[in-house]
Amino acid sequence: MPLGIVLRRTPGVTRWAAYAWQAVAVLPGAPVEQWKELRREGEAVEYHADTLTLELHRAEAEAYRTGLSAARPSVFVVLDRDEGPHGIAPRLVTASPYEAQDYADSGEEQIEAVPMPASLGAWIEAFVARHYVEEPFVKRKRNRKRVDLVETGVGDARIAKAADVYASPRLKREARG
Repeated sequence: MPLGIVLRRTPGVTRWAAYAWQAVAVLPGAPVEQWKELRREGEAVEYHADTLTLELHRAEAEAYRTGLSAARPSVFVVLDRDEGPHGIAPRLVTASPYEAQDYADSGEEQIEAVPMPASLGAWIEAFVARHYVEEPFVKRKRNRKRVDLVETGVGDARIAKAADVYASPRLKREARG
């Protein structure tokens, strides 16, 4: 589904950043646009920055279900630095909170959670109802073998050495007497 990405530009609060960018909305079914000004309030300007395609995959149905069950269902917009006149560009839109977390872990991109419109939520909910299959929980069984009884030391056993400084100390037997 094509989604128009709405970005808001506000004046920066530090001398190092002239502007602060934030994704504030998505427009389901939007036509292809590039940096069309939508609204201006004082120094704050909102742009229809780009139109990206939201793709849903069956393997991610659990993630979409998790996102829909959140207190505030959201779609996530990944913003990346760009050499263009605005210095930033939307690169990806996803409904998966897991995928958004993966991008956030890198620290390279700016991730924005945007409120999900009701029509988009209904579309994703229908997809999840069709494709989600709950996997049964399988409890792992423990192996009863005791592996802590033998201390073999550290190092590669294939390499011969006169002495291994990382080897475990051997137990000294007390003299019986």
